[in-house]
Amino acid sequence: MSTRRTRPAPRPPEGTPPRPELARQARAVLADAVRIAHWAAGAPAPGSSAPLATQALERAATALELSPAQVRAGWDRARLAGLIELHGDTARPGWRLRAWDRDDSAVLRGWVALFDAWSLVHAAPEGIEAGAVAEAVEAVPQVLSLLQLSAGPVAVPALLDLLAQRIAELQEERCEVPYGAGRSAAESAPATTGRPAPVPDRSADLDALLLDWALEGLAAVGALTLGKGHATLTPLGNWAVWVKLEQICVAAQSPAGNIEQSAADMLLGCARLTPGPARDEYRAWLAARTVGSAVAELLAVARGEDALLRGLAFEALRVVGAPAEPEVRAVVTNPSLRPYALLWLAEYEGADPDDAQEILSREEATWLWVDTAAAVADHGETGLLVRHLDSAVQGTVPALLDEVRAVGHPRTVQVLVALAAAHPDPALAKAVRRAAFQVHTGGA
Repeated sequence: MSTRRTRPAPRPPEGTPPRPELARQARAVLADAVRIAHWAAGAPAPGSSAPLATQALERAATALELSPAQVRAGWDRARLAGLIELHGDTARPGWRLRAWDRDDSAVLRGWVALFDAWSLVHAAPEGIEAGAVAEAVEAVPQVLSLLQLSAGPVAVPALLDLLAQRIAELQEERCEVPYGAGRSAAESAPATTGRPAPVPDRSADLDALLLDWALEGLAAVGALTLGKGHATLTPLGNWAVWVKLEQICVAAQSPAGNIEQSAADMLLGCARLTPGPARDEYRAWLAARTVGSAVAELLAVARGEDALLRGLAFEALRVVGAPAEPEVRAVVTNPSLRPYALLWLAEYEGADPDDAQEILSREEATWLWVDTAAAVADHGETGLLVRHLDSAVQGTVPALLDEVRAVGHPRTVQVLVALAAAHPDPALAKAVRRAAFQVHTGGA
């Protein structure tokens, strides 16, 4: 037997507030969203489309003593942060809302989901080509990196220079002409020489407008503060950018000591183990309980909103085997558990695990793909989310996006936003980001 030593998680920069304080700040940023989420969870039929229906908007404004604009903004934030989920005509509380007052990690994950979706929270300026907006979104991480490394206020002109430089690099990588006034000049030039007219440099005014939009959007989600001619990351923003730069993952936990834990804690403790040691840990945990209570506890975890725990719960149920079969068969009618239960039953009945996926319908396979992507987005590494694309049953990304939009998974927007932020192919990231926007706004 060999042992391996795991690298301890990197420590955040000096001066970073402790997690309880960061969570307190995140709760403050999302306070109105939480109020609206609680209202929506208890209100009758708040609306089936992504924007809040007019009558529901008026009811919420009256009940919560907020303006319609505040309610609309809070509704969008609640959806993007995973505080509420739409299921047909019903808004249900997301798992983060139920854990909001007691789970700092859930709060911070919810805020990071909002942070990733800043470009959906703050509408882009009118009259600007979508391609120019997409380039600005793609260049913003470079701006955030400078703000994080500077550990203090950064002058807007310095941020503008960096944004323009990064956009120019992106265009050069794609061999594209700049957007803006130059494109109009090229398109309007007479085609008499057989050669395109020279394209002037991208408008500095356009870059400045896009930078202002980006900074205002990031400020709107609590990631930075704007002063006179400068911007500064908030403690929340500084922490989030550092997390992304360092690509922090949950440190691998020892398999020892999980026997006395709850099912959820045990599964999290096994999340970073390879399959063999994880099965050993499941067996030890199961041996300390009656089969009935263990299966009931695992299925209760699977019914929760954490997709990682859902998948792990069914892995543990595979170790249980035959005694779990009646209970697993009983949850086939549960939409969120159905794909997992069908795969479990197929393998229990002798199907090869590699072939079991074939029993799922296209819609079920797509739902499972989104659910797994949600688990990766919440708990995994960026590269895993990108590689997850290869596991989709659809042959092309456009086909996948069409079916993902139609399947109605409550985490669709967050998954697409995270995938767009992670994917290295700018054109694909742009398409995924557009799909996230369409799902968020209720468009086709």
